[in-house]
Amino acid sequence: MRQVCFLTTDDLTGYTSDDELAVEPLLTHGWQVSYESWKDATVNWGRFEAVVIRTPWDYQKDAEGFLEVLRTIANSGARLENPYDIVEWNLNKRYLAELSVAGVPVIPTTFATGSLDESVFDGFKRIAGTDEIVVKPTISATAQDTFRMRSFDPDVARVFKDREFMIQPFIPSITEEGEYSLFFFDGAFSHAILKTPKKGDFRVQEEHGGNINATEPPSELMKLGSQALSFIGKRLLYARIDAARGLSGRFEIMEVELIEPALYFRMDEGSAARFAQAFNSRMNEL
Repeated sequence: MRQVCFLTTDDLTGYTSDDELAVEPLLTHGWQVSYESWKDATVNWGRFEAVVIRTPWDYQKDAEGFLEVLRTIANSGARLENPYDIVEWNLNKRYLAELSVAGVPVIPTTFATGSLDESVFDGFKRIAGTDEIVVKPTISATAQDTFRMRSFDPDVARVFKDREFMIQPFIPSITEEGEYSLFFFDGAFSHAILKTPKKGDFRVQEEHGGNINATEPPSELMKLGSQALSFIGKRLLYARIDAARGLSGRFEIMEVELIEPALYFRMDEGSAARFAQAFNSRMNEL
């Protein structure tokens, strides 16, 4: 039996994961799945043929330490999925600027470092033509330290003191229509979901009470997903494209999730099997 590791963390209390749905499909291809924490320094990564980054959902608290572990895994002889160079690029959301420069529609984003002051706040509102903005770290997960703001708040500014952060216009369609996620396995489209926040909130993650439903993505959205993947230019085991209708009314990229996205196997009956097939095919190409 061939060995594959799903990279996780010490404690997923409060999070929702359905990666276990891929265990049986992988077993049918001859793969036995083990779970190991990225924080466990005693793991012999070389005993696995592959390590698939799945639920290390606290990596943002020690991004450099996380990258160091991934370098160790990549040098152990195990195949790292997704590969290290992609993870390093995707770790900091400044990649959105590269997508935008390349002509991929992206939610307008301003990046800053050092301090969030009233002039930065008001300046962005003028540039974006909006009265409401969202501020969050450039390295973040599960909407941690994400704030929706109409006016400058010194308490929020203190959160971002000496940190790199990003400012985006608040997108009303997220609360009205929702945020879409497209899932691709080895470059092929698998399934899509629509995430909507609970009443009174703007965060769509389940950890914050968001609602998740399977959906058929509009053709315009599929074109946007393909455009983003074309820019990346590599076949990846998994990719999740998050998008919503921007202020322009067209779909725009919110995030391109290539590190540890929840894959929502439970929302599509055949998705776990497609993931297992994609993984097995990639490993057999070695």
